[in-house]
Amino acid sequence: MEHVIVYGRHGHFAGWPANNGVWSWDDEILVGFTQGGYRQQSGHNIEPPFYSLLARSRDGGETWQAWDPPNYVGDGGELTDLIEPIDFGRPGLALRVVGAGYHGTEEKRGGFFFSYDLGDTWQGPYRFAGLVGHPELEGLELTPRTSYLVEGGERCLFFLSARRPDSGMADRAFCARTGDGGLSFQFLTWMVPWSDPHRAVMPSVVQCSAQTLVAALRRRQVADVCWIDAYMSHDAGQSWSFLSRVGETGDRNGNPPALLRLSDGRLCCVYGQRSRWQLIARLSDDQGESWLEERVLRDDYASVEADADLGYPRLVQRADGRLVAIYYWATRDRPHQHIAATIWQP
Repeated sequence: MEHVIVYGRHGHFAGWPANNGVWSWDDEILVGFTQGGYRQQSGHNIEPPFYSLLARSRDGGETWQAWDPPNYVGDGGELTDLIEPIDFGRPGLALRVVGAGYHGTEEKRGGFFFSYDLGDTWQGPYRFAGLVGHPELEGLELTPRTSYLVEGGERCLFFLSARRPDSGMADRAFCARTGDGGLSFQFLTWMVPWSDPHRAVMPSVVQCSAQTLVAALRRRQVADVCWIDAYMSHDAGQSWSFLSRVGETGDRNGNPPALLRLSDGRLCCVYGQRSRWQLIARLSDDQGESWLEERVLRDDYASVEADADLGYPRLVQRADGRLVAIYYWATRDRPHQHIAATIWQP
């Protein structure tokens, strides 16, 4: 098991790959994260201005280079209507979704950027035409992170979320589809019904067959009761049902999951455990119905504020089968939050 530094600056805070996105093409990996100044305070020790950065590896996550791309998240672009449909089959495609409620963007209507050249240049932001004003979303603000499944051609599933204004951490995930390259979007369904009183957000979704999808979702009852649930769809996202409880994510609002279907068909879910100050991986060999015992990827966390502000992973698999988890962390040698990656054989 190998740990590497993706990005870090002394006296600065870098975090939340899960809020940004990851994209991979063979052994080329691109990950997004948020950077700001470091100041000890209530909540996260990050202070503005916030920058949405990207880091690229061309050797399977062993070495990285980071930069602030132009015409990207946080650069002040106004939402516009997409004019030409996106070709979701393009080999260099990357999509980045924005919304309200976390550092780097406060776009309450939601929106998206896209790139055709592996993240070198970006177009956007564009509206989710057809979603704002939809009866199911009326009066809500969108809080999505980046989560989507390309179905081919001009079809793509987006896994988004919404909440009532001023409701705090009470957002709820839903599924939407575009069939015309992003020109318009159709609301499909809530992934967890509103009758369920607990937060259900930040879905990480994999495709197991043409119609079967499995999603891992971040759940929260109160600040110190947080966990990951798995849900399944047998009709390509039209409806969802509870599948299993993946694991506990600890206090301080827990952690979101990073779910991946491996080349051998198993599922792997990675998440931070804030009560135990750990990064955890669990495997499933039955499409998420049950999960093998936890594997601790890291437990050497040590920060300036002695508080477990960590995790928010993204996960990819290299061509040689090894996994690369990318997350934010702090150690005795690097006590300010930075972006790290762990590479291991599952």
